[in-house]
Amino acid sequence: MAPSPSFDNRQARRMLDRMGVSMDQFENVEEVIIRMPDKDLVIKSAEVAEIRTKATAGVRMFQVSGEDVEERLREKPKYTREDVLLVAQQASVNEARAEQALKDTNGDLAQAILRLSS
Repeated sequence: MAPSPSFDNRQARRMLDRMGVSMDQFENVEEVIIRMPDKDLVIKSAEVAEIRTKATAGVRMFQVSGEDVEERLREKPKYTREDVLLVAQQASVNEARAEQALKDTNGDLAQAILRLSS
């Protein structure tokens, strides 16, 4: 006769406790998003557990699992940080205004500078 799952779970928890490892399950997780430079991984109805060890004090580790995974390509910005600095310098404005002008002109440097200079 195979041991019951609750017995196995209890035994596993005791062993983890002896090793200085704690594991907590998050309840009702709707989705987990993993962002990368070119895409996002969206894991819906994910099961998430946080694992902590005494050996890695302050470090939080997460175990994520799920079957419904969607890959979403991320749109690359049409301008760089250097573009923002150049527009800010050329138009004598702060970086926030320069970045907004670049967004408004779809990354067109000349149009952004002209818009801010007039």
